[in-house]
Amino acid sequence: MLAKQFSLVIDDVQDPGNFGTIIRTADWFGIKNIICSENTVEAYNPKTVQSTMGSLCRVNIQYTSLNNFLSKTKLPIYGALLKGANIYQTQWANEGLILLGNEGHGISKELIEKINFPVTIPRFGEAESLNVAVSAAIFCSEISRN
Repeated sequence: MLAKQFSLVIDDVQDPGNFGTIIRTADWFGIKNIICSENTVEAYNPKTVQSTMGSLCRVNIQYTSLNNFLSKTKLPIYGALLKGANIYQTQWANEGLILLGNEGHGISKELIEKINFPVTIPRFGEAESLNVAVSAAIFCSEISRN
């Protein structure tokens, strides 16, 4: 299911609007699979559904133990972290997983250990972080240029 493409991996995103926007963004960039932690907001939450603007029916979403899933995959795992390689200088594989974390806590410590390629969106201003849906959009845009 995940070969020859990128998929998003969502770690405990709680805001239904953020999650809906991530689904919609994945659909825009042709990403067909989103793998979610068991504690990620429900895809069929009414606010999530509304935020997807119809994209929910075009993206495959599954919930699973991310620790188990990431331990078993052979695909490269790129993690959105505050400290990592510059996203604009990253050499992307032809397939892989993009791991995005919770709005307030980022990627959980147990999953950070699974990341093969930590990647950051460089900051030029003073904001302390980016919204997870915005980060997802930037990552999707970059991998689509591959």
